[in-house]
Amino acid sequence: MMSTFHPASPHPLRDQLPGVYAEDTFAGVFADGLDTMQGPVLTVLDCLDAYFRAGLAPVDFLDWIGEWVGAELQGLTSEPVRREAVGAAMVMHRRRGTAQGLAAAVRLAFGVTPEITESGGATWSPRPRGAFPGEPVPFLRVVVRVPDPAALDVRRLESLVGAARPVHVPFTVEVLKERSDNR
Repeated sequence: MMSTFHPASPHPLRDQLPGVYAEDTFAGVFADGLDTMQGPVLTVLDCLDAYFRAGLAPVDFLDWIGEWVGAELQGLTSEPVRREAVGAAMVMHRRRGTAQGLAAAVRLAFGVTPEITESGGATWSPRPRGAFPGEPVPFLRVVVRVPDPAALDVRRLESLVGAARPVHVPFTVEVLKERSDNR
């Protein structure tokens, strides 16, 4: 017979029975049965905040939390990387559409920092009708340098860049061999 571990109740009912029932065998066994059912529930409720923290959540709960916060978990197999993606999801949503957010998404998914060139810009002018920054035609170029370009999933990278860029900006993606140190 295989036994299943049930966490003990943090507040056993047998210890809380009135004196008249403390010596009653049936009342004690009945209270132990209720503790067996309510012990796991009380333990989960006592630790509930840990279930919603990416670094502490049980592995089977992590993907569910990832869906709640909109974390990009597609293609991420490593548990530490998935935990990082879930933990960083809110920050990633705030940075979505920026070069900084795109770089963070590529770094998280592929482990490399991309080179990003874009047409946009921002400036301030003390007078009206100042010069516009950036290029008149929008563009985004993402270059990823890796030791073996053939090993990188280019379609996954294109999908990631397409999702993390400003929607109106056309983009190109290049995967190149990593430069040697002495160039």
